[in-house]
Amino acid sequence: MFELLPKIFTYKCFRSFGFPKLMPMNYTLSLLYTCNSRCKTCFVYNKKADNLTLSEYEKILKKIGHSPYWITLSGGEPFLRKDIVDICKIIYKYSKPKIINIPTNGILVDAIVKNVSEIAQFCSKTQIIINLSIDAVGEQHDKIRQVPGNYKKIMTVFHKLKELSFKNVSVGIHTVISKFNVHDFSKIATDLMSLKPDSYITEIAEQRNELDTMYKKITPQLLSYRTAIDFLIHRIKNEEFSGMNKITQAFRIEYYDLVKKILRDKTQIIPCFSGIASVHISPEGDVWSCCIKAESLGNLRKNDYNFKKIWFNDKFKKERKSIKNKECYCPLANASYTNMLMDIPTLIRVFYRSFIKWWS
Repeated sequence: MFELLPKIFTYKCFRSFGFPKLMPMNYTLSLLYTCNSRCKTCFVYNKKADNLTLSEYEKILKKIGHSPYWITLSGGEPFLRKDIVDICKIIYKYSKPKIINIPTNGILVDAIVKNVSEIAQFCSKTQIIINLSIDAVGEQHDKIRQVPGNYKKIMTVFHKLKELSFKNVSVGIHTVISKFNVHDFSKIATDLMSLKPDSYITEIAEQRNELDTMYKKITPQLLSYRTAIDFLIHRIKNEEFSGMNKITQAFRIEYYDLVKKILRDKTQIIPCFSGIASVHISPEGDVWSCCIKAESLGNLRKNDYNFKKIWFNDKFKKERKSIKNKECYCPLANASYTNMLMDIPTLIRVFYRSFIKWWS
């Protein structure tokens, strides 16, 4: 992470003045919309797409080159792509990112464990983060996900992945806090953190064009969310961490405080770098500044798979201006962590918590 610090000022210049022209460092590739879950907080499975093929990803990534630091492979359910291992091999061949992050619902037990093993072995110099999506414990999780037996399967995946001998594999747990679980969150978080995942993260259920959740009543009330997240912050502050985990957890606290402020003030709290340092590519090759808007600013199939041609086009210039003028706001986790890395006051607080005050 420290190697990114010199880039902060160049990205700030790109955001303010349009130069130097930089490629993003945080890429999200939605591989498909197809999903074998029927979550009450996500309706992405209703969407159809003519997914980019393996050969098309090769054309795209070859032209993107080494700019990605962090790549997330999302969906739908990413492990429904039978070529997910080959996609990761292409990513590693052309981009060699420091991190490949893959969220999963854990239903395809054997395929997930097998594919993660192959990905980790081939992408040996990249950290492979597998985030297991767990929204509650036992039957409550199955009811939210509307898949009987899902919790048992994802627990099997968790334990099998933890048993893998690859040093470059991290197994995290990700909980979406929604109106369906917010009142039980303290118990949910306590139970899931007791499993000792490599990381435990949460995100608030929100309205996203990508997930087809616009105008759906899934977001918890602010007071209920604040109570839940304050409990988690308290837990984090009272846990013992060492090394990079201190820094990671300090960023977690910053993110949770940031979400509360965004929900309260309904505006950008810190400058947003979506469309500058982070980007999202849809299953059909549409390039978005973020998945909240999910507005196509150019299609890779229609531009000879040349990401740079789209990234530096007039539509993206207009989008960056709109974001800079705070014409939108959201608590999207993926983009927010990039934003926090670009925010000097946030970095100072993270440094203070990590190395000086230590959670006090």
